[in-house]
Amino acid sequence: MTRADPRELLRRYRENPILRPHDFPKMVNAVFNPGATVFENQTMLLLRVEYRTGLSSLVAALSDNGVTDWEIEPIRGLHPQLDGFEEHWGVEDPRITKVGDEYYVVYVGYSAAGPLVLLATTLDFTHWQRRGVLMPPEDKDAALFPVTFDGRWALLHRPAPSMAGVGAHMWISFSPDLRHWGDSRVVLAARRGGWWDANKVGLGPPPLRTPKGWLVCYHGVKVTASGSVYRLGLALLDLENPTRVLARGNEWLLGPHEAYERGGDVPDVVFPCGWVLRDDGDTLHLYYGAADSVVCLAEASLASLLEHLEQHPCSPDTVGAPLMGTIGPR
Repeated sequence: MTRADPRELLRRYRENPILRPHDFPKMVNAVFNPGATVFENQTMLLLRVEYRTGLSSLVAALSDNGVTDWEIEPIRGLHPQLDGFEEHWGVEDPRITKVGDEYYVVYVGYSAAGPLVLLATTLDFTHWQRRGVLMPPEDKDAALFPVTFDGRWALLHRPAPSMAGVGAHMWISFSPDLRHWGDSRVVLAARRGGWWDANKVGLGPPPLRTPKGWLVCYHGVKVTASGSVYRLGLALLDLENPTRVLARGNEWLLGPHEAYERGGDVPDVVFPCGWVLRDDGDTLHLYYGAADSVVCLAEASLASLLEHLEQHPCSPDTVGAPLMGTIGPR
């Protein structure tokens, strides 16, 4: 890894992008927004692959070191059920949560009524059990926590409001059975005005358990004179009560800067759906889509990210999810 500025906390891999359309045996338009996990001692990416039809599937790629020598495995993955309503126009943007020996993949189905949140589970990424709709249209940017809270599953997700100008916020909902959802509330609100995360925010990878709390990486979308810009920031949720926001950084940590992030099917986008904490307990690999066209990698120190949140908390007078505490002993 290299970093042009030693102050950067998320350091781009010097050989980015790590996966491009021409890496696939079949001609595809784009590969981006991968979910990530460790599977059979290898790093598994579940890639969103957009074919030249315009529809997307989820396709697996494996690497021994999580950085180079990726092997595309077309037999592993999840393909849309085109004869059904929920996935009629493809499947997108997976987030992978491991629970015991099983992998819970929350993904977006592109239906005729708009995007919706779906769940499928697997032991091997070849055989799948589709568990159905978690959230109806329009909703996306969703992932499960790997544990339950008082016997209930928790889902972070981002509904899209039908009324213009009210903002799109990150919500949390709870379920006893992964079918019936309720007790919903905003957990991280989009800010207003000139903030980098004004008006629209959404979850990146699934929440990561740390000694300080659940670390959340999220994207904020700022609308500029030349279009929307997607950047990444951090927040921290309480380990026992994930509706409780402990900290939220004021600054974005990764934004579109390199040519592969500035130009593509959707310019000026960095969009992660997966990260992997390595065996040393500190090295964090963040996998992201760049400009909706290629897959890239950034590396960070988990300790440095948590320290950043301690040094750059969201001030109480800013618009957003209220601060209910600070980082530190409960």
